[in-house]
Amino acid sequence: MKKYITIIVTAALIFSCSKKEETEAKQTFAVSGDQIALTDLQQKNAGIETKTLGNLNIANKIMLSGQIGVPPQSMSGVSSPSGGIVKLTRFMPGNYVAKGQTLAVVENPELAKLQQDYLQAKSGLSYAQKDYERQKYLNQYQASSSKVTQRALNETQNQNAAVHGIASQLRSYGINAERVNAGNIQKSISVTAPISGYISTVNVSVGQYVSPAEVLYTIINNNVMHLELKVFEKDLGKISMGQQVYAYTNQNPEKKYAATVKVIGKDFAADRSVTVHCDLNDKNELLIPGTFMNAEVEVNAEEGFVIPDDAIVTWENKQYIFEEVKPRTYKMFAVNIGNSENGFTELLNFDSKNARRKFVIKGAYPLLMAIKNVEE
Repeated sequence: MKKYITIIVTAALIFSCSKKEETEAKQTFAVSGDQIALTDLQQKNAGIETKTLGNLNIANKIMLSGQIGVPPQSMSGVSSPSGGIVKLTRFMPGNYVAKGQTLAVVENPELAKLQQDYLQAKSGLSYAQKDYERQKYLNQYQASSSKVTQRALNETQNQNAAVHGIASQLRSYGINAERVNAGNIQKSISVTAPISGYISTVNVSVGQYVSPAEVLYTIINNNVMHLELKVFEKDLGKISMGQQVYAYTNQNPEKKYAATVKVIGKDFAADRSVTVHCDLNDKNELLIPGTFMNAEVEVNAEEGFVIPDDAIVTWENKQYIFEEVKPRTYKMFAVNIGNSENGFTELLNFDSKNARRKFVIKGAYPLLMAIKNVEE
């Protein structure tokens, strides 16, 4: 049974009109259940447009989440090669450093003792070599026994091993053994950057005692950041190498960052997800390691009936479009929606025979408000 109601111009159908048309706009329109019939003026003011629906290729999208990360080779924890007291520290989080640049200076008196041992070992090697040459010469003329000569050779080899061993220790502390002499013994060493990048964390201050096990600085090379996505088991089979991914942040969802799938994890986490690593196509300084990201992955593009996004309305958690059943008369048409792309949404299980009918593509929301929020 039809109900005839009077339009509330400012609330229900929002059919704006001039003062001259106000009296005419108060004509009645008919609502019968989920169907509405408009007057010519209401049709005009609502800006309603209709057309038959066509087909488009709409890709199926998988929605994923993850974060910005860096590969292991692009992140470095920096420690002092020797324990000691920090005499100088440089840089703060966010500063850029080049490979080999001095980050801190650590003083350890035991380094001086090690250099003294090196000089003594060199001196002992020189003496042992000369003694061996002498014993070898004497042995040629039976002026010295072979046993004495062999002992001299062993001593030479022992002293040589000691020199090379201590030199290796000095190199691990960043000290060039070739430059060590009685007048050039240092008791401090420089802590240098092993890679170029930005300082992420600083855990050192002047006067602090540090050990080789402590990480004093963390350096991150932002030039090779990547996208780490969590993919659950049900979607894993849809992901492949070289696939395009479009990521965005919660703060700016309109800005999309293109990436390419490079590595797919081979083991499941406790939540049955696998980590997928993607290379970002373009660098962006706004993206720093740890930034939370959402991502869309397009898979299995298929052709289907589509309608503009604005033509779909929602009522009580269900989606509807409006069918033009006759001129200026529209009926709510329940639909199941699929994926959206470029302003169009796919209609699932849409009978092809409906393609010959006309549906509202503009003005759907005012029609819904007129049906559901009228004054009886």
